Amino acid sequence: MSNIGSYEERVKNFNWKISEDELSYNAGDVINIGWYCSDRICQMGKADKLAMIWEGLGGKEKKYTFDDVRIKSNVIAQFLRDLGIKNEDRVCLFMDKIPELYFGCLGILKIGAIAQPLFSAFGDESLHVRLENAETNTIITQKKHVSKVRKILEKMPYLKHIVVVDDDGRKPLRERELAFNMDEAEDVNQFEIFPTKAESPSILHYTSGTTGQPKGVKHVHYSLISQYLTTKWVLDLQENDIYWCTADPGWVTGTSYGIIGPWSLGITQCVLDTGFGADSWYRFIEKNKISMWYSAPTAIRSLMKAGDEVVEKYDLSSLRHLASVGEPLNAEAVIWSEKVFGLPFYDTYWQTETGSMMICNFPGMKVKPGSMGKTVPGVTGGIVDPETFEEITEPNKGGLIAFRPGWPAMMRSYWNNEETYQSKFKNGWYIPGDKSTIDGDGYFWFMGRDDDIINTGGHLVSPFEVESALLEHESIAESAVVAKPDMVNMEVVKAFVTLNAGFKPTEELELEIMNFIRKRLSPLAMPQEIEYLEKLPKTRSGKIMRRLLRAQEWGEEIGDTSTLEDD
Repeated sequence: MSNIGSYEERVKNFNWKISEDELSYNAGDVINIGWYCSDRICQMGKADKLAMIWEGLGGKEKKYTFDDVRIKSNVIAQFLRDLGIKNEDRVCLFMDKIPELYFGCLGILKIGAIAQPLFSAFGDESLHVRLENAETNTIITQKKHVSKVRKILEKMPYLKHIVVVDDDGRKPLRERELAFNMDEAEDVNQFEIFPTKAESPSILHYTSGTTGQPKGVKHVHYSLISQYLTTKWVLDLQENDIYWCTADPGWVTGTSYGIIGPWSLGITQCVLDTGFGADSWYRFIEKNKISMWYSAPTAIRSLMKAGDEVVEKYDLSSLRHLASVGEPLNAEAVIWSEKVFGLPFYDTYWQTETGSMMICNFPGMKVKPGSMGKTVPGVTGGIVDPETFEEITEPNKGGLIAFRPGWPAMMRSYWNNEETYQSKFKNGWYIPGDKSTIDGDGYFWFMGRDDDIINTGGHLVSPFEVESALLEHESIAESAVVAKPDMVNMEVVKAFVTLNAGFKPTEELELEIMNFIRKRLSPLAMPQEIEYLEKLPKTRSGKIMRRLLRAQEWGEEIGDTSTLEDD
């Protein structure tokens, strides 16, 4: 039986007090995410339960109980407090997916400071932009990344401490640098947390969006109320589950559902701190008997590309529920996962600014492959006209996705950028910037980013629809569709594709692909050109950066590329 039970009943009888009651929280109480994800779980009698199974390069493994999580986060919290770090000071986490990253996040929150997780592959300039915007007080990092901090240190007078968690003493530390070894530090069994309240700031995540400088999305401790309940109802985490969220905590999925969600429920989770590989991922699932797996469409498509025969080498029978996040999940990926795992991937839609899931496919709900699902109980969502921001009630008519503000995990501002924050709200709605339709059953169908939609001769074409059709062809591994300028129609469709092994770019193949998708798309949606690439430009979190491809076609500035993955 799933945690959510009947979706319809949950929507009908919903109140956020359901989550507050389960967490024993009353309005006005102290609410501290760090405490809720460690101390509270121990008080519930789960101190000896396994909280984390961590694996690094070479198969190195570490295991931690919830009591370990409590004590280690206390150790880090005490260390930071002794440095003089106060509530609401910004503390950056700039590390690979090592245990110190996870415990450090909770430790920062325990002292009332603001955790600023940044992806460890950022270069020094990308790091500087974000640290400067937040006027970060302290950065916690590793030897392998400290050189990036040193390059920009002169430009950051507000950065008081650089904490190196794996310093071995072989080389002297430099100005403002401190060594800290979590495992060798004396245990801190009792720690008095800072009494954060619902609106106390908790996490500052940076998102690039499509234009302009990176924006710091400020969340608060009350976001736990949304994150706890969506983890329970959408990811369906249950007492004996072994959970794997593949996202890095440098991105919002890795904190909301890679730290806060599972640990607030007292669930055992796995962390794999190595690169992607179909064999290594399947082996990790088999070895740890992972039962709930939350991943991204890019990874799923890469697994598809690796082939079905790889799956057959491993015992993946422990899997009982799969979910996807980050980009729209193509229908083909859902059908493929049902074929090879016996389970569909359930798509979930949300973003950094929403802090928690907003539109999802729920356990027990009929999955329509290619659909985003329905709104989360407690979330009021709809489609609005892009000009008037009035709600569109006609089924299957495209418009902007919109949500009524007020869910607990909604961002409270963009850091030092209130004007841009306010611009996200129109006519009583929060506008994420994505286009969709809603069918007669209430299912949302993603069309694309508002600025990705292709207007060809007055007809709107969804890039996602064309990309999905292209992915059905056996030769195509990945696809990205953008508008290119046209003298007659203003815009026409251009496709960029990468090919599966065994296929070579030829005119004959292009003709074959065109004939294949002609049967699936309207004439206006047909690509006028297909360009073959070795790889598509992506962010480090795996999202295809269509705007770079579009800028190339239109001769435009490419904007912020700090999240572009390295070669």
